[in-house]
Amino acid sequence: MKWDEIGDQPCSVARTLSVLGDRWTMLILRNAFMGIRRFDEFQRSLGVTRHVLSERLKRLVEYGILTKVPYVERQERFEYQLTDKGLDLYPIILTMVQWADKWMDMGLGKPIEFTHKTCGHKFSSKVVCSECNEPIDVKEVKVAAGPGYFAFMQQKQNSAS
Repeated sequence: MKWDEIGDQPCSVARTLSVLGDRWTMLILRNAFMGIRRFDEFQRSLGVTRHVLSERLKRLVEYGILTKVPYVERQERFEYQLTDKGLDLYPIILTMVQWADKWMDMGLGKPIEFTHKTCGHKFSSKVVCSECNEPIDVKEVKVAAGPGYFAFMQQKQNSAS
């Protein structure tokens, strides 16, 4: 399978990776969540080439994760803002941070901390069951094909006939 076909699988992880699956895209998203909005600011903070940055921003706009909003009308300058679809990626960023803080801190501790404005406490992300609110433990999860998988397979079978 070719990399550009990965999003055509009946797999949520593969589909997500088809959009977010490179380091620059995730770092662009990290910076967007930290308030960076303009092309030059992204480039300055990341040190990425203009070409690569332009391609990644275009892709994020194409998939509706960022939106391009003019901030200077006459010069056609734009800033990139997270959409609701983009904001829904925040738990992924938080989970990546938590994993790296646990396994890759080089013995130095967390490089950044998050404070919940509502209660004022520092926090780490936690994945919980949407039904009972208990923390998710991989040993307590059963995975099974869902309706989207069966619909995909049926569609694939129909197109092959």
